[in-house]
Amino acid sequence: MKMSGFDRLLLLLTSILAAYQVSVGIDGLEALPVIAYTIAFGVLLVAALLLLILGFEILDSPVVVIISTVIPLSLSFGLVWEHLDFLRIPYLVFAIFGFAAIIITRSIMSPGKFALLILILVHGVAGLVIFLLPIAFAMTRQSRPGFAFVGVGGALIGVGGLLLSFLKGGRPILSRELILKVLPGLLLLMTAAFLTGFANAS
Repeated sequence: MKMSGFDRLLLLLTSILAAYQVSVGIDGLEALPVIAYTIAFGVLLVAALLLLILGFEILDSPVVVIISTVIPLSLSFGLVWEHLDFLRIPYLVFAIFGFAAIIITRSIMSPGKFALLILILVHGVAGLVIFLLPIAFAMTRQSRPGFAFVGVGGALIGVGGLLLSFLKGGRPILSRELILKVLPGLLLLMTAAFLTGFANAS
């Protein structure tokens, strides 16, 4: 599917927002959450630029699945490390083994039902953390109400991740054309939600 000029504009705006977040960062955090958030937005920046330059054809590469996993895992790890002290080490172990499992099932083994299951599990857990934690903290007034926008971004990244996962697994929920049509707008809305949420984190 050929990328339209409007799609390229949306991806350019996504790149600008991601680059802004990388350059500005989030003040007052420990080193590990800052590194995790920087990695997540850095990968998002690179992904948006690659889509912008190379078009939707780049999504056919098996490397895309591996790289796209970095974004939700890094964001969720940063949130857990920052807000849930008792889960720091267990979630770090999950993130390391989850990412390793995706690399193994996507690069060494032949992709199949098991690889798809691993992908859904890792993306699902990371997506739920990004979605639920900020909303829960905002509702219980442990953070500013605007922090809930990170949860909105988590919902959007979860939707996008599942759509692409099933598409890459040969079991698309929606048609390929429809997924590619909504993807640039979804990426922009997700990035904008994340920036708004992190700007209101404390």
